Amino acid sequence: MTGARHIHNIALIGFMGTGKSSVGRLVAEQLRFPLLDTDEMIEARARKSISEIFAQEGEARFREYEKEIVGELAGRQRTVICTGGGLGANEANLASLKEHALVVCLWASPEKIWERVRNQTHRPLLHDPDPMAKIRQLLAAREPCYKQADVLLSTELRSLKEVAAQVLHQFHTASAQSR
Repeated sequence: MTGARHIHNIALIGFMGTGKSSVGRLVAEQLRFPLLDTDEMIEARARKSISEIFAQEGEARFREYEKEIVGELAGRQRTVICTGGGLGANEANLASLKEHALVVCLWASPEKIWERVRNQTHRPLLHDPDPMAKIRQLLAAREPCYKQADVLLSTELRSLKEVAAQVLHQFHTASAQSR
């Protein structure tokens, strides 16, 4: 991280089921910042669920929505941004977020992720004959981008409160250095 960055937001990236939304809520509450969820923003803009977007318009269109939203986030101040799992795996999105936010990647093993999401029906990328293999494949493909985050935090053995406290600590340190 260089002194040239002006960090005034937090962006949580990482795979589905790593705790981005839950940790984001805790962090936003502590900082008294608004919480923006990019998936919710896309659903509002498209006037349909993510599952419907994938089914009717395809994943490529969903990724276009993500890119549009990320461009708009650059104007935000003092905001906690929770991203969809694939958003931070796009280098252009990641670079855009890094212009104004401390980018924190939350991480967990494929087994822990599957344990957390296996009963959720709103995950279109898991509508696969072998969802565990799909999780492994997607994680492997996204890992190089995820590792470019400013901070990598495992959520495997920590409580949500512990992860949120670590995010807050990293944000306070980074924002003080970027002034």
